[in-house]
Amino acid sequence: MSSQLLPSYDVLRMGITHLATLGLAVWAAINHRYIYAGIRTLPRDLLALSRFAKTILALKYVQRGNKTVGQLFDENAKKEPQKVLLYFEEERWTNEQVLRLTNKIANYFQQQGFKKGDSVAIFMENRPEYLCIWLGLSKIGVVAALTNYNLRLQPLRHCFEAVNCKAIIYNDELSPALKEVMEIGGLVGTPLYSLCSLNEMPTIPSAIHLGKTLEQALDTQPIVPSKIEFQDKLFYIYTSGTTGLPKAAVIKHSRYLMAAVGNFYMHGLRKDEVIYTALPLYHGAGNMLGGGVALCFGVSMAIRKKFSASNFWKDCIRYDVTAAQYIGEICRYLIAQPPSPYDKSHKVRIMFGNGLRREIWPDFVKRFNIPQINELYGATEGNCNMVNIDNKVGAVGFLPWYLSWLIPYQLIKVDEATGEPIRGKNGKVLICEPDEPGELIGKIQKNHPIRDYLGYADKNSSKGKVLENAFKKGDAYFRSGDILVRDIFGYFYFKDRKGDTFRWKGENVSTAEVESVISSVYGLKDAVVYGVEVPGTEGRAGMAAIADPDGSIDLDVLAQGISKALPSYARPLFIRILHQIEKTGTYKLQKLEYQKQGFDVTKVEDKVYLLKGTSYVLLTQTMHTDIVEGRMKF
Repeated sequence: MSSQLLPSYDVLRMGITHLATLGLAVWAAINHRYIYAGIRTLPRDLLALSRFAKTILALKYVQRGNKTVGQLFDENAKKEPQKVLLYFEEERWTNEQVLRLTNKIANYFQQQGFKKGDSVAIFMENRPEYLCIWLGLSKIGVVAALTNYNLRLQPLRHCFEAVNCKAIIYNDELSPALKEVMEIGGLVGTPLYSLCSLNEMPTIPSAIHLGKTLEQALDTQPIVPSKIEFQDKLFYIYTSGTTGLPKAAVIKHSRYLMAAVGNFYMHGLRKDEVIYTALPLYHGAGNMLGGGVALCFGVSMAIRKKFSASNFWKDCIRYDVTAAQYIGEICRYLIAQPPSPYDKSHKVRIMFGNGLRREIWPDFVKRFNIPQINELYGATEGNCNMVNIDNKVGAVGFLPWYLSWLIPYQLIKVDEATGEPIRGKNGKVLICEPDEPGELIGKIQKNHPIRDYLGYADKNSSKGKVLENAFKKGDAYFRSGDILVRDIFGYFYFKDRKGDTFRWKGENVSTAEVESVISSVYGLKDAVVYGVEVPGTEGRAGMAAIADPDGSIDLDVLAQGISKALPSYARPLFIRILHQIEKTGTYKLQKLEYQKQGFDVTKVEDKVYLLKGTSYVLLTQTMHTDIVEGRMKF
């Protein structure tokens, strides 16, 4: 009987084989684009995977060893004590000098009663002491609050109070800003430590001269009662998030090390590099990506107080720089400079950063002879980080479609008006197809060195950034608030900033914060702020639509109040005066419509004003044309 059944088995097996072949053919026909893309990008993907593996192994090493940033720095410093770690103007700081100052900071503040978990604000411009101070505080578990030195009045006071800062360390040139905060009732009883020359006295009489007090401090390794660990808080970085005043994003040692290790390996950096940064050290890019590679790998770093387009390449030549950081604004300013012999006389082999516009990318590379541009994407507080390592013009990073399980990022569909995720009938969020714009989200995995989301010091602010039950019950994803597009080859392209935040001059600006300032300055209830595109510039410029039914607004008073309360990048470049703003509850629909109309005075019947210096002037059609055609620069 069994022999009679054999033909049937053969027929069944052949049928299954044919069905499988047919199914594979159908799958290949449907997914042929993905197969083709996977083959085309295989060299890129293999290189990325090898670098990613090194990153993961290094992170596992520091995690298993319960390492901290201070421990890694100490290890490197003791191996090469005389190596120059930091360049600044005419100064050369060796590992040994940095080590001694960090220990002095730790011992002095511990002696003053500061302990693990306390917060101390650092309100300083770029200088070597900046890195030394927060690193020294971290050795005793004190959490530094890295405060934007452009902030003034209430936003600045808010930053000091949001994390209950028990002291403020500042460079004396910023004394006027602190005096203004005192005038509005802030800093009562808060110790102030001024960093000024040894032969000078602090401008604020009550401030403590930090340099003199440190002269007698011990420069030996501090003895701490509580062990400092890998998952402990390192410092706070303020970010606009999506709404309201600046929020203190929690940066743990683990997060900092992830950024430093990932930056070192994913960019293919070497230990003999000299990295150059003119980015502010209160930002994650300059402090974590640049400073992190210096402190954790012993790579030399050249710091500039503030960015200077005319001195950028001169500095690179002066310090033998091989790797430089950028943001889009820096690249735009550099390419706008007249040609110079310095343009190609440097040794820079790689530049990494974000915001280099695809329109100027090829010209930038050609003019300055930069072999490698590594555009990257990331958020200070987020877990969606990626990098473009193969010079793909315009891409902020990539993730092959077939590796989404390894790095679980997704682009999801969101409602354009409300910003809320769109869900299907089964309740799951909808994933975007190739070339379809959507919000970037990243899966949250607690205590994972890459996927964890630490949120803000204010837990209520953290909740709004988490998307729950996205694909299954109980899951959680970080919401980036950014709209990106992903092509068939896995490249991501930045499209827009979602919600109530826009980016201008390399800084995130909260529309709610600007609206609050306008209301406090002029007592106007109906004002909405949004970002508008300006041809030839990065990001979006601020614009405010203000209701003025009785024609009583004094733009000079408004300009003075805005200039005093807001840093230059947050001041609305354009003001639109309307009779009234239609009520929509949240203004979101109205903001969207105003944003689309922009500052085009050929289409907008309302009067539009342009900020020139510290005054608003009527925007004419001629001025509008000059802006659009690039004759008027910002």
